[in-house]
Amino acid sequence: MTSVATADLPAVDPGSVPSDLFIGGKWTGACTGRRIDVFNPSTEEKIATVADASVEDGIAAVEAAAAAAEGWASTPPRKRAEILRRAFELMMARADWLAELISIENGKALADARGEVNYAAEFFRWYAEEAVRINGEISIAPSGANRIIVQYQPVGVSVLVTPWNFPAAMATRKIGPALAAGCTCILKPATETPLTAFAMAAILAEAGVPAGVVNVITTSSPGPVIGALLHDPRVRKLSFTGSTGVGRQLLREAADCVVNCSMELGGNAPFIVFDDADIDAAVDGAMIAKMRNGGEACTAANRFYVHEAVHQNFAEKLSARMKAVSVGDGWLPATACGPLVNAPSLRKVSEFVDDAVARGAKVLTGGKKLDRKGFFYMPTVLADVAPDSKLLHDEIFGPVAALVRFKDDDEVVRLANDTEYGLVSYVYTQNFARGMRIAERLDAGMVALNRGLVSDPAAPFGGMKQSGLGREGAHHGLLEFTEAKYVATSW
Repeated sequence: MTSVATADLPAVDPGSVPSDLFIGGKWTGACTGRRIDVFNPSTEEKIATVADASVEDGIAAVEAAAAAAEGWASTPPRKRAEILRRAFELMMARADWLAELISIENGKALADARGEVNYAAEFFRWYAEEAVRINGEISIAPSGANRIIVQYQPVGVSVLVTPWNFPAAMATRKIGPALAAGCTCILKPATETPLTAFAMAAILAEAGVPAGVVNVITTSSPGPVIGALLHDPRVRKLSFTGSTGVGRQLLREAADCVVNCSMELGGNAPFIVFDDADIDAAVDGAMIAKMRNGGEACTAANRFYVHEAVHQNFAEKLSARMKAVSVGDGWLPATACGPLVNAPSLRKVSEFVDDAVARGAKVLTGGKKLDRKGFFYMPTVLADVAPDSKLLHDEIFGPVAALVRFKDDDEVVRLANDTEYGLVSYVYTQNFARGMRIAERLDAGMVALNRGLVSDPAAPFGGMKQSGLGREGAHHGLLEFTEAKYVATSW
C-alpha cells in the first residue's frame, strides 16, 4: 500500500529569500505595490508574497537589459565563462538549501529536487565551457571572387519565460547560453515557484554578473506584460518553456516584431515495451520516465504501449512498484512522490483518470486523491485504456501510467505518432537494430533507447511538430542566442 510520510515543518525559511523584482541589479517593489501570494502545495499554506510586476515594471527591466547589452556583449568570452563557472560553484555549495526551497514551493520530492539542482547547476558549468567556443567560419566563394567570413554575434535582449515544474533548471538552461553568447535577459518565472528564480538571481549577482545583465520579474498578468516586452523593439529574442497553447499565443505576439523564438512546448511521450524487452529494466526505466517530479514533466512517459505477450508481466511489476511509492510532503527524505503543484492540476488528473475508468480502463493501483491536506494524488496504473480516453491525447502531468496493448511494430509506431506532439519517446527492446529502426520512425526530437532519462546539458533538448522550435542544451542551445553575420571581402 502507498505509504504517507509526515513530519515537522522544513528547515529552510522561504521568508529569507528575496521577494521583490530584480531590475538593473537592484531589488525593487512593483510600481503598483501589488503582491502575489505563494503557497506550499504540500500544506496549502501561504509561505511568501512576491512583487507583482506591471507593464511599466517590465519595460523598466527591458531598459536595464538594453543599457547593459553593449558592455556585456563586449566582455571577453573568458570573463563571461568565469562568471558562469562561479555561479555553478555557488549553486553546488548551496545545493541542499536550494533543493529544500524547491521542495517547499514546488512540492517535488527532496531527492528529485536535489537531482534538479545538480542538473540546473550543470548548465552554468557547460556554458562556462561553451562561452569560449563560439567559433566563426571562413571559406572561399565557389566562384573564387571573394572570401566568406561568418561570425556569431549575440542576438540581443532576450525574454526568458519559464514554468513551475523545474524552477531552477528551466532558468539556468536559458540564462546559461544567453550569458555565454553575450546577451542580456529578463527572466519571467511562474508565479507558483518564484522564490527559486529570485534565489538564482542573487547567486548570479554574487557570482559577478553585472547590473542589468540578468533581470527577474514576477507578474500575475503575464499576457499583457510579455506582450509589451515582445513589442518593444529592443527585445530580439524569446525563449519560452510551457504549454503548446500558450506557445502558440506567444508566437503570434512575437510575429508582430519578428522576434527570434525558441519554444519548448508540451509533450505526450509514448513508452514502448516490445516483446523482447528486459521487463525488469523496462519497469526501472518506466519509474524514472513516469515518476520524475511525480509525472509533472514535459518528458514524462504518458502512454505505455506494451506488447501483448509481455503486457501482464509488465503491468504486474509496474503496479507493485507504483503501489510501494512513498507519498508525502516534498521536503521529507522519506518522500518519493510529493503533491501536484496546485488545485487545478489535481482536478485535471482526477478528471483524466475518472474519464478513462468510465471508458473501461482497469485501475491496477491508485486511482484516487490522497485523503489529507495538500494536492496529493496516489501513484496510479491503468490497464486496457480505451483509445478515446482523454489522458491518451493530452499531457497527464501527474503520477498516472496508462497502459495499452499492441501486436506489432507497425501498429505501435502508428499509435505512438498519432499525436500533435513530438518531444520524446521511450523504447525498450534487447534487439539494438530493431530499437534504432523504431527510433528513426518515431516523430520525436529525442528518443531514449533502453533508458528512462534523456535530459543532459550536453545534449540538444527539443521536439518536433507542436512540441516546439529550436533546441536547448549542447552547442545548439548556445547558437539559439546568436545571429550569424556574413562578411564578403577579398584580399
